[in-house]
Formats: sequence, C-alpha cells, structure tokens
Amino acid sequence: MHDHHGHHDHDHSHEQHDHEQHDHAHNPGLFSRLRHQIAHVFTPHSHDAADKVDTAMEASREGMRTLWSSLAVLGATAIVQAVIVAISGSVALLGDAVHNGTDALTAVPLGVAFLLGRRTATRRYTYGYGRAEDLAGIAIVLIIAASAGLAAYEAINRLMHPQVVTHLWAVALAALVGFIGNEWVARYRIATGRRIGSAALVADGLHARTDGFTSLAVLLGAGGVALGWRQADPVVGLAITAAILLVLRDAARQVYRRLMDAVDPELIDRAEETLSDVAGVRGVGAVRMRWIGHALRAEAEIVVDPQLTVVQAHALAVAAEHALMHALPRLTAATVHTDHTTDSGLGDPHASLAHHTHRAAA
Repeated sequence: MHDHHGHHDHDHSHEQHDHEQHDHAHNPGLFSRLRHQIAHVFTPHSHDAADKVDTAMEASREGMRTLWSSLAVLGATAIVQAVIVAISGSVALLGDAVHNGTDALTAVPLGVAFLLGRRTATRRYTYGYGRAEDLAGIAIVLIIAASAGLAAYEAINRLMHPQVVTHLWAVALAALVGFIGNEWVARYRIATGRRIGSAALVADGLHARTDGFTSLAVLLGAGGVALGWRQADPVVGLAITAAILLVLRDAARQVYRRLMDAVDPELIDRAEETLSDVAGVRGVGAVRMRWIGHALRAEAEIVVDPQLTVVQAHALAVAAEHALMHALPRLTAATVHTDHTTDSGLGDPHASLAHHTHRAAA
C-alpha cells in the first residue's frame, strides 16, 4: 500500500487550455482539437513548484485585469447616466445610475479575494487562501439580493407616486448606454471567471447582466411614457425584479455548490476514465475533488499489482497523477493512494481502520 501526494506540479501554456477552462468541459471543435494536439507536442511540460505558482498568479492577474476593466466601464456608464439625470429629472434613471456606480464597487471584494489568493499556504492555512473567492461570492450574492430589493422598492414607489419625465430621448439613450455597458462587463466577467475557474467572478458577471436588464426597463418605461402610459416604467420595473430574482437563484446555487465542495460530475467521470487507462492500474476506487479558489485538487484510489515494489508503486502513482494533470486543466495537486486487490492473499489492507470507519459513520 502506498500514498503519493501531488507535489509534482504540471503546467501547460496559457493558450493551450483557454478553451478548456469551463467547469463543464465541452467538446471542442475540430480546429480546437488540432490546436490542442499541436500545442501538446511542442509545449514543454514542467513539474516545478514555481511554475504552478506562476500559473495561479497569472489566473489572479487575469481576474484583476477583468475587475479593473469592469470598474472603468461601469464607472463611465454611471457618469453618462448621471449627466442625463441632471437634464431629464428621471428618478428611474437616477436609480439606475446609482446602481451602476454601486455595482462597480463589487470589484472590491473580488479584488481583495484575488490578492489574498496570491498568498502562499501556511501551517495554519495549509491549502492557501483560495477560499477567499468563495467568501467574495457570498458578498456578491447579497449585493444581487439588495439589487432586487432596490428594484422592487423603486418600482412600487413609482407606481404610488408617478412623476413626469422630460427629455425622453436622452433617457432612452442613457438606458441603452447602461444596457450595453453592463452586458459588456457581464460577458467579460463570465468568460474570465469560467476560464480561471472563479465562481465568484461568474456570479459577479451574472449580477452585471441583471443590471443591464434594469437599464432596459428604464428604456421600455420611457417608451411607455412617450405613448401616454405614465405607469409603464414601474410595471416593467416589477417584471425586471422578477428576472433579477431568477438570476439571484442561479448565482446563489453556484456559490452554494462551491462552498459545499461540489464539482461537475463530468470531471469525476473523466478522472476515473483517465486513471483506468493508465498502464498498470487494475482498478479505480474513490475519486474526490474540490475547488480551492480557482484551482482544483483531487484525491484518488487506484488498485495495483500486490507484487510491485515500493519504488514501482510510487512510479505508478506518479504516472496516474501525471495523467490526471493532462486530463483536468485546472488541477494543481493530486493525492494518489495505491492499494492491492483483496484476493491477493495478503488480507484486507484496511482492516486496522475498520473501527474508525464505523465510528465515523455512526
């Protein structure tokens, strides 16, 4: 019996795995597969700890670039809308402008999380500080919930206290600016979040998308007012509130699953298939994975020939870990436990642990 802990780090080029970073591991097209194979042949593979740290650092830097870009775009959007508010006196647009300005500040918890994630592991935080991203995800979910509450309040308030809006063309233009700005930020954040494996950044992207819908509500409301229906804006605002609640549910579910160490079952299937294909592996036992920030860690059990020496079993464990590193792009560490078959005549290798297992189950 042999335990192999994954301290051998593995790194591909950044370009090689750009199309593989999504948790659900979609099948790439023909061109993508060809590019992957060419990169696989000509890109040197490294098992140095420094290289793996560089990969994590690059992911954090990419996340920071996305956050700063989003902050700039949303800030500019809020400024444009504020100017139109001063001209038109639109309370709905004022709420949207303030909302966009506030949303730009969601970069703060994520930025702090990415900075914390760069810190090296300690004897207290042995897995590092990647979980800070999950805490940031909770903050973002709360912000989305507050956004839904604000949208509902503003819509109901406008129904109860209708107001005259002037310069409707300017309001409509500002609403379009708000939608375009938020949609750009949403696409950028979601794409980066999926590429680097950050659930918090994806949730923040979903939040930006809901804000774009809020801006469209202002546009539709302005159109309704132009047609003589003064209550058009608040009615549409209530509909958008319902849409925000749906996105809130999806974002909360995603962050909850990450906090509960959930992974896409397809990743487990791929890991089991990969281990089974390693020469010398007679069977595959339990496979477990968890996300630490935007890095994936795994534990796996493999069954090997009981006649192997310790050196041979260790080499097989290394080969199994190496295969997992190739199959799972975001995997940064793996612990591979080697076991022998129970019919080898050597008895049950885990007999001494049976009473501990039963006690834990009870």
